[in-house]
Amino acid sequence: MRLNKSEIEKKLQEVPGWQLMDKAIRRESIFRDFREAMAFVNHVAEIAENLDHHPDICIYYNKVVLSVYTHSEGGLTDKDFDLARRVNQWLTS
Repeated sequence: MRLNKSEIEKKLQEVPGWQLMDKAIRRESIFRDFREAMAFVNHVAEIAENLDHHPDICIYYNKVVLSVYTHSEGGLTDKDFDLARRVNQWLTS
């Protein structure tokens, strides 16, 4: 189910590093080099496959930008924030 504005604002507080951009949430991460960035992307791919929910991923050498929203709902849902939370857990482990 699509989240309303106040629900989105509350959930954004639970996922540091993610920002609201239009109808998606977005995170930019910088790594030491391309190899480290690709390791991160591969881990995100595993998370996405397990959740059956896939972000848009842009790679710029050592910078990775993730953007996610629920296309079928036309906006943000709990699935988006679940993915964001799992990405954050990996980044902080």
